[in-house]
Amino acid sequence: MPLKTNVDEPMTINMTPMVDVVFQLIVFFMVGTKFAEMERDIALHVPQVSAIKAITPAPERRVINVYRDGQISMDRQIVTLDQLESRLSAARREYAGLGVLVRGDAEGPFQNVASVLGACRRAGINDLGISVRIEGQASN
Repeated sequence: MPLKTNVDEPMTINMTPMVDVVFQLIVFFMVGTKFAEMERDIALHVPQVSAIKAITPAPERRVINVYRDGQISMDRQIVTLDQLESRLSAARREYAGLGVLVRGDAEGPFQNVASVLGACRRAGINDLGISVRIEGQASN
């Protein structure tokens, strides 16, 4: 049986790569800090504003209700198809990305909803949605 005559060296962890990475991080953050200081030292006075708000806030989606008897309401006012189209066209001129959500009565004919969708398209509305209720959930 062969006997071991040499003694194995104990396992050691080579720390050199970790020290190199830490050194690189230190240099990176020191240089980054220096650039941030240089940015603040530029002789530039930024204008001030009184309130921070969007210049023109995006309007919420317009909700159009189509009732069982064919009546149409927008902004809680009963309108005809022609009035709906003209109001949507005017609103779209103010904000081109205007969205519309159509809510039709489940018991009413779908033709009424289709007519409203057509009027929305003629008014130039591209963001159209139809509201439905998931089966088994309570209505609001």
